[in-house]
Amino acid sequence: MRKATLIVLGIVTLTFLASSYFYPQVPDQMVSHWGFRGEPDGYMSRGWGLFLIPGMLAFFALLFVKIPGIDPLRKNIEKFRPYYDNFIIILFLFMLAVQALMILWNIGVQISFALVLPPLMALMFYYVGVLCSHAEKNWFIGIRTPWTMSSETVWDKTNKLGGKLFKISAVIILFSMVLPDLMALFILVPVMFTGVYTVWYSYSEYQKEQKS
Repeated sequence: MRKATLIVLGIVTLTFLASSYFYPQVPDQMVSHWGFRGEPDGYMSRGWGLFLIPGMLAFFALLFVKIPGIDPLRKNIEKFRPYYDNFIIILFLFMLAVQALMILWNIGVQISFALVLPPLMALMFYYVGVLCSHAEKNWFIGIRTPWTMSSETVWDKTNKLGGKLFKISAVIILFSMVLPDLMALFILVPVMFTGVYTVWYSYSEYQKEQKS
């Protein structure tokens, strides 16, 4: 079993154990969602609130472990497998942190999500950029459009550009710690721009390639 798989299984187990341990200590209706300014704006029963994330992580763990084996281009995934494994670990640690913050808030330790989440999200998006920069063509990981999947050159150009843009987005997200009232803009705008622009870029580069 791969080291990354063991770490992920450990994180999943930890989330279930923590949720079970704190189950008697949280209210029947617990805070489960916060707005961009860090104010509570959503509630769930404690069963759903405590075990939704662990359940999601269990599903994602199975999915992420299976992906490299079911992709028709699995040999390409093996070429950047360490980056893929590291991304999974970072994603699961991010979700573990969210679970911990939610539990702490509901037992009376109210740490501001508006201060803690931006650096965690910035780290995650930065590593998405690292992953994209090293991804070889496959059907599950990286920037996949009809045009990147049709051309190795377009794949390489688009994913390297996307990698840079995700890294820039990560830096922009950090500014939301200074201007929390604009947190939604600092998070959503760069990420949406990266998504839309890379799709257009892949189409444009493919058209250039076909004309040359």
